[in-house]
Amino acid sequence: MLDRPCTAVFALRTSHSWGSHLVHQTEGIRDDLPVFHDRILQRLHYPLAWQNVDSNMGFDEWRDVARQRFLECLLVKPPEAPFDPVVVGEEDRGDYVAKRVVFNLTVDSRVLSYVLIPQGEGPFPAVQLLHDHGGRFDIGKEKVIRPFGEPKKRLDSAEQWVNECYGGRWIGDELATRGYLCFATDMFFWSDRGGAEPSQMGAVSANLTYLGMSMAGLIAHEDLAANGFVASMPEVDSTRIAAMGLSVGCLRTWQLAALTEQIAAGVAICWMSTIADQMQPGVNLTTGGYPMMHPNLYNFFDFPDVASIACPKPMLFYNGSKDALFSVASVNEAYEKMHVVWDSQNASDRLHTRMWDVPHEFNQEMQKEAFEWLDGFIGNGSV
Repeated sequence: MLDRPCTAVFALRTSHSWGSHLVHQTEGIRDDLPVFHDRILQRLHYPLAWQNVDSNMGFDEWRDVARQRFLECLLVKPPEAPFDPVVVGEEDRGDYVAKRVVFNLTVDSRVLSYVLIPQGEGPFPAVQLLHDHGGRFDIGKEKVIRPFGEPKKRLDSAEQWVNECYGGRWIGDELATRGYLCFATDMFFWSDRGGAEPSQMGAVSANLTYLGMSMAGLIAHEDLAANGFVASMPEVDSTRIAAMGLSVGCLRTWQLAALTEQIAAGVAICWMSTIADQMQPGVNLTTGGYPMMHPNLYNFFDFPDVASIACPKPMLFYNGSKDALFSVASVNEAYEKMHVVWDSQNASDRLHTRMWDVPHEFNQEMQKEAFEWLDGFIGNGSV
C-alpha cells in the first residue's frame, strides 16, 4: 500500500517532456556563472541605498547605519599594533625627500612603504596612494611612487607599468612636487607581500574565508590601518588627507572614503559600474574579483551606493569610454545614482564625474585635471 503513491508520483514526475526531450533538471553553470544569475540580479533591491531607505531617516543617520553595515561585511578586523616606524632608506629628490619606511600595519603584518615628504615647513596635505591590480603582482607600491634600493628587475617592471598605465610618470612623485606628502604600501598578495603565484589567489582567498576573514575585507581593513599611520605622521595635516587610485586602486579609494571620515577627498580613476553590469558572461569581475568580494555586502548596496556613503566629501570619478572592463551605460548609470545623493545634500559642486575617450589608464592629461581639482579642495592654496 505504501509503495503505490510513491510509484504514482514518480510516474507523474517523469511523464513531463519538453519537445521531444525529457526534462529532468535545469542546467547549473554556464560561463562561470549560475544559469539563474539574472533571476538573482532581479531580486537584488539594495535596501540600504540612500534612495531606498525610509524617507523619515535623515542623511547623517543613514550614513552611520550604512557605514556600520559596510564595516560588518568586512568581517574580522586584524588586531592593531603600535606602528613603530623605522626609516630604512632615504633619497633626496630636490623638491621632496623619498623614504623607505617599515612599520606595523597590524599585529599580523609589518610592511615596507614609500613616503614622499616635500621640502619646507609642514604640516602638509597628504595623499594615500592605492595601487592597482592589473594582474601584475611583482610590483605594488612601486606602481605609484618611483622606487629605489630595489633590484633592477623590479625597477624595470615598475617603469614599464608606469609607461603603460600612468602616462610615463609616477603619480606620487608628481604630487610631491606640488606640495603633497605621499604614501604607498602594498596590498596583500602584491610585491613584497606576495610569495604566491597569480593562479593561487582563489585558494588564498578561500583559505582566508576558512580563517573567518575575506581577502577584500583584509585589504579594506589594512587600508584603514594605513590611513591611521598617515594621519599620525607629524608632517601631515590630518584634516587634509586624500585617497587616490587607478582601477582596483580606484575601488579602494571610494570604499576608504566611505569607511572613514579621516579621508577628506578622493580621486577615483576607472573603477565604477553596477553589479548587474559586472555579473555577466565574460566580464572581468566574473573571472576572480577576490579583492572586491565582500560577503553579504551586495545584498544591501550596489557599487555606487557604497561610494555614496562618502557624500558630501569632494569626490572625483573618471572612467574611459574605451575601457573594456566597464560598459559606458553602466558607468553613466552609476554616476547618475551618485549625483542624486550629492544633489540631495546640496553638495553637487563636490562630486565631479567625467567620461574620457580613453582605455583603462590614468594619463598625464587626466592627471593634470585631477590634480588641479584636488588642489582646490585640500592643496596648500585652498587653506
